[in-house]
Amino acid sequence: MAEGTGRVTLWGIEVFAAAAEERSISAAARRLGASPSAVSQQLSNLEAALGVTLIDRSARPLRMTPAGDLFRSRAQTILNAASQARAELQSRDLSRLSSLNLGVIEDFDADVTPALLSAMADRLSGARFLLETGASHRLYDLLEAQVLDVIIAAGPAAPADWMEVHPLLEEQVVAVVPKGLTQGGDVREVLSRTPMIRYTTRHVLGRQISDHLERERLVAPSRFEIDNYHAILAMVAEGKGWSALTPLGIMRAGRFVDAVDVVPLPVQPMGRRISLVTRAETFWDMPGEIAGRMRPLLERLVVAPGRARMPWLGDGLRLL
Repeated sequence: MAEGTGRVTLWGIEVFAAAAEERSISAAARRLGASPSAVSQQLSNLEAALGVTLIDRSARPLRMTPAGDLFRSRAQTILNAASQARAELQSRDLSRLSSLNLGVIEDFDADVTPALLSAMADRLSGARFLLETGASHRLYDLLEAQVLDVIIAAGPAAPADWMEVHPLLEEQVVAVVPKGLTQGGDVREVLSRTPMIRYTTRHVLGRQISDHLERERLVAPSRFEIDNYHAILAMVAEGKGWSALTPLGIMRAGRFVDAVDVVPLPVQPMGRRISLVTRAETFWDMPGEIAGRMRPLLERLVVAPGRARMPWLGDGLRLL
């Protein structure tokens, strides 16, 4: 490409970063709320300004050129600085925050997320909200890529240096079994000979549960691995097997709760922590304020009803 002319713009860099992440012009356009032609033109303008080809657009999916790989890390540094600058200007007065991209684990989408959004809408009166729900590992990826500003997700076990973490809730994995299955018997022996319906090991929680049960030598026959709490509890209610889930997952599938028994797992306790996470030194006091608003909601919508249904849980379901 000829020597560069024109100017490198922040918008052009944002477009390049999205295209590099998505490996698709159309996917980058959807993520940015722009047209594919506008994204393509911005990439061309950026390449012209730099005097190099950044992306091989003939490849499917798109492929970075060596120059593109080099520029990608520089681009992320520029976008990080711009994001922090915007936050410094905006977040000292939350009422002036113009937008907030929030990610929340699916476990909260029925009750907690709507209540949180309502509370935040009153406090951030001028903000436009974008909500993404999904598995924790995906939310962390989107946070690191700066697609999301704040996430509420499980973990992390070891926070990265770039993270600001506000712990919210801790919960212990329990067993959900067909009605009456374990009454009067040795729970471990009953579970060992009863088919297990596994929560998907494609998610971090599912892998952690499987690994923990293996370490504890609680091995049960298994034919089904499912990523949906409602489907798992429906099968348990029909007597097809048992499962190991968190109280949040069980309560999310509330229509089946009265048709199953929930009992402690006969192994060493295993739990997970739900935290509010953002990029460090980006939003000043706002993450702490959101976490403060979350805790009463979690007490009312999760902890109190969970302990009422499973009083033996004790600190197995608690605010942090």
